[in-house]
Amino acid sequence: MDANATTPLLPEVFEAMRPFYLEHYGNASSIHQQGQHARAAVDHARESIARLLHCRPAEVVFTSGGTESDNLALFGVLAPGDHLITTAIEHHAILHAAQSLASRGVEVTFLPVTAQGIVEPTALLTALQPNTRLVSIMYANNETGVIQPIDALAGIAHAGGALFHTDAVQAAGKLSLDVSPHGFLKDVDLLTISGHKIYAPKGMGILYVRRSVRLSPMFHGGAHERQRRAGTENVPGIVGFGKAVEISAEWLRSDGPAKLAALRDRLEQGILSQVDETGVNGAGAPRVCNTTSIYFDHVEAEALLIALDLKGLSVSGGSACQSGASEPSHVLTSMGLSAARARATIRFSLSKLTTEDEVDEALKLIPAAVAHLRELSPTYKKSEAITSV
Repeated sequence: MDANATTPLLPEVFEAMRPFYLEHYGNASSIHQQGQHARAAVDHARESIARLLHCRPAEVVFTSGGTESDNLALFGVLAPGDHLITTAIEHHAILHAAQSLASRGVEVTFLPVTAQGIVEPTALLTALQPNTRLVSIMYANNETGVIQPIDALAGIAHAGGALFHTDAVQAAGKLSLDVSPHGFLKDVDLLTISGHKIYAPKGMGILYVRRSVRLSPMFHGGAHERQRRAGTENVPGIVGFGKAVEISAEWLRSDGPAKLAALRDRLEQGILSQVDETGVNGAGAPRVCNTTSIYFDHVEAEALLIALDLKGLSVSGGSACQSGASEPSHVLTSMGLSAARARATIRFSLSKLTTEDEVDEALKLIPAAVAHLRELSPTYKKSEAITSV
């Protein structure tokens, strides 16, 4: 139940990739038959991703993952003297890139969020400046699953003369990503997706770049990806990414998201009904179908994570990229949670392979583990004593 950290490679995806490791190993830039077979496979995958986004295939740039795509969006657009607006709850691929840009002469503004974890459009409107070049706001948060009003935010950015980028890593495969002139994301100029979050291989990502956007490359070498990302194409990874996108598109057209949301709600409501002094971070806000972030007062999340792991249940204390960090989640503290409550939070993120039996098993393990840890907690015993008095 840690699918926001990564998802398994689907068997169909692996089978699509396998021939390009063993038989069809040509370089997609070569002009002989082996190379042209690889090029055709890359083009097919690019077209599949373009259909998911409702964009032109030429607007899809293959990268090594979400982090590179986020960095390319920022470093490829901004120059000293420009102004960047982002938020306090972004993935560190954005936050650390923004901090690096600030040291190079780019002015950076970090927008706050509400207690539900939402960026208010009025906050963006107030932050816009004449030199605002780019606004970067994630579509769905990786820790809470909270969905941002991207259509309104991107519209405000455009009205102010700025480009708009969204990190859609946690939205891909769960929400529509329509960037066409009539789509929900019509004002989005740059968009990031990571392969291993949608049952594709690790080490693959894309950056959607609207054709009107001039992008400076971070890598210098060959003329790959229309001179936007140099480097020999990872043909097997690209093929796997394209196959995973095709499967995701079919799942989105079915009742897949509704069924997964029902499982998530079953888990969430089961926990809240069985365990006292708990709550959902971002409750009441729109969230992606698979994610719930729950705090367990008087329990250290790390201890609970280990206890559940020993029972065979994999969860996260927040972003997997921050595992082992001593500081509480920047996302949760930005929402107003105390450091103690942020450290008492567990993220459950289901995959589309999760079953009802697995949810029911989790609902047996979690209350028992929390109860055991609270027996060892002096703050919980003190709380009980106060209640009894």
